[in-house]
Amino acid sequence: MKHFFLIIFFICQLGSAQSLARVSKVPLVADRFIGLDNYKNSYFIKDRVINKQGPDGNFLFNDLQLGRITSVDIINPLKVVVFFQDTNTVVLLDNKLSEIQRINFNNLPQFLNVSTATNAGNKSLWLFNVDTQQLELYNYGSKLQTVVSQPFPGKLISQASSFNYCFTLTERKLCAFNIYGSILNEVPSEGYEKIIQQNENLVALKENVLYYLPDFARRNEIVDHTTVQLKLPEIKVKDLQLTNDFLYIYDGENLHTFKLTLPIKE
Repeated sequence: MKHFFLIIFFICQLGSAQSLARVSKVPLVADRFIGLDNYKNSYFIKDRVINKQGPDGNFLFNDLQLGRITSVDIINPLKVVVFFQDTNTVVLLDNKLSEIQRINFNNLPQFLNVSTATNAGNKSLWLFNVDTQQLELYNYGSKLQTVVSQPFPGKLISQASSFNYCFTLTERKLCAFNIYGSILNEVPSEGYEKIIQQNENLVALKENVLYYLPDFARRNEIVDHTTVQLKLPEIKVKDLQLTNDFLYIYDGENLHTFKLTLPIKE
């Protein structure tokens, strides 16, 4: 079995040549880098304040009473989803980072205790229910909940999502779900520490090394899932984002941009 994994690792190494091309490196003073939207606006957090800078202008949002900013989802820049786990609250922002709506899960008729909240489109959010250990869809228009998964074994480590898919990384498994509650793929977690997504594809972080998992949201019997190790220069991966085939990596001082050019499938 050991030799088998060594062979697979060697093949992945061969397949990863020329997989990333550096585009730029620019200084960035931030506590956390969030990402770039489709309009090339950059989002980051500094001193518990969300900053948006770019062609749309410069905008700020903060509400210190809500506590630490747990996550910011910019997949829809017209409806940015900001989650505060300390107060179990989501704030929806427009493209100028002005508040549209506030959802306090403590005040719902059916209390929800959540650890993640990301945009699922159509007035819905992907939520991870801490009490039931299940992935849920919550429609904040109709205030209806839909359970998507069975209870998860092990602690949830990372979640990444789009309007069509949600990917969950636990201590034991890496899974992909669709909005209908179907599990599309399930594999061992391989010790990954964080995942990010673009459409059906994933990038996973493990010990400052990045792995590309193409077509992960497609069923196992349809697609051959070959994990590709991405070759990076020696930089620390603090925060990262994958969008429009560009990989953004923040090392704590500089924002590095790479073009993802994977080997052509035969």
